Amino acid sequence: MFSRKSPTHVSRRLAIGAAALVAVLAPTFAYAQDVEYLTQSNANILWTLIAAALVMIMQAGFACVECGFTRAKNAGNIMMKNFLDYAAGSIIFFLFGYALMFGADAGGFIGTSGYALGGITEADLPWTYTFWFFQSVFAATAATIVSGGMAERTKFGTYVLISMVISGLIYPISGHWIWGGGWLGELGFCDFAGSTVVHSVGGWIALAGALVLGPRIGKYTEDGKARAIPGHNIPLAGLGVFILWFGWFGFNPGSTVEANDAIGLIAMNTTLAACAGTLGAMVFAWLRFGKPDISMSMNGALAGLVGITAPCATVTPGPSIIIGLVAGVLVVLSIEFIDKVLKIDDPVGASSVHGVCGAWGTIACGLFNVEGGLFYGGGVHLLGVQLLGVGAVFVWAFGGGFILMNILKGVFGLRASKEEELKGLDIGEHGSEAYNGFQLFSNE
Repeated sequence: MFSRKSPTHVSRRLAIGAAALVAVLAPTFAYAQDVEYLTQSNANILWTLIAAALVMIMQAGFACVECGFTRAKNAGNIMMKNFLDYAAGSIIFFLFGYALMFGADAGGFIGTSGYALGGITEADLPWTYTFWFFQSVFAATAATIVSGGMAERTKFGTYVLISMVISGLIYPISGHWIWGGGWLGELGFCDFAGSTVVHSVGGWIALAGALVLGPRIGKYTEDGKARAIPGHNIPLAGLGVFILWFGWFGFNPGSTVEANDAIGLIAMNTTLAACAGTLGAMVFAWLRFGKPDISMSMNGALAGLVGITAPCATVTPGPSIIIGLVAGVLVVLSIEFIDKVLKIDDPVGASSVHGVCGAWGTIACGLFNVEGGLFYGGGVHLLGVQLLGVGAVFVWAFGGGFILMNILKGVFGLRASKEEELKGLDIGEHGSEAYNGFQLFSNE
């Protein structure tokens, strides 16, 4: 018999049916969500590990650049310092540095937990291991920048201590201010991948080290004029720059620590800035010196890379070219100023490339950021925060480096003997030659 049911009754039956269907399918939905979460989580781990490996390869790039821009009689010593930066620095960062940088915040100044990764829950361990590895290669980068500024006259034993203090104390504390939940981060300071956190810290400590060490023998004439001391292997330096450029695609895009759709833009901005830096330095040096200087052009590429590191994820491609171009011009002027006016002997231009251009890139966030940049209607607030952060990190890194160098100079001695410097640190410090049978000893 036909029976007419009320709309209310039909709705009730439909609701019961839908609820039953949801109850049946709920485990499937939950499983799908779990699979999606695990897929994304594993992709994040894989991408971050690949990026960390690319950044680790940058150690080879730094070694080649520093070696090529200095003299043959110190090549082995320079390789030793770059190995040391990564080997000793990573262990110190594991024991102390990571906790100071990313541990529980204490007053916005320092981290206080996670020494030797202690206290990490089992569920968090896979990501913590990955994140520690990624951050350890950044710490090694900051330390190895200092090697270039102090090249060709530093006692190796003392340099070991310098590298350990940088990786375990100076770098992590200022890093905590910005990336670890500290006071600058709370103010909204922008440094996506480390123009200031990594590069300026290394550059300012290098400047302090070069100042305390004094210039290499023969660098300045009796009347104070700077003399060029050419590097022994420009092709090796060029190879190093290309290795660094390649590794930067882990440095900047990898700083997402997430496999997402931002990495393409970041990679594009990174390479455009490097290209602009190269061209800017080459053309400016050509106009200034009458020739397109090779070493300045190489440093221009690095300057562009350093400059774009802070705003790589927060600007569009057009401004990235401007940032790189300015960095390329700035590095030429800065190298000249430090060398000829301040009369500080920085053999590879580390303080200019990393310190000065790192500061420029960080300030550029306040100008060109799509959100908050002065040129995009954001006013001066972000620019003010950026200037404050750049100044605070300079005081911390340069000041801390200056104190460290003077303490070590007084206790252990900082500079190699005159005889060792003239003969070369390969023999004086390590008892071997980088180019056995081809070495020429001079005080050039």
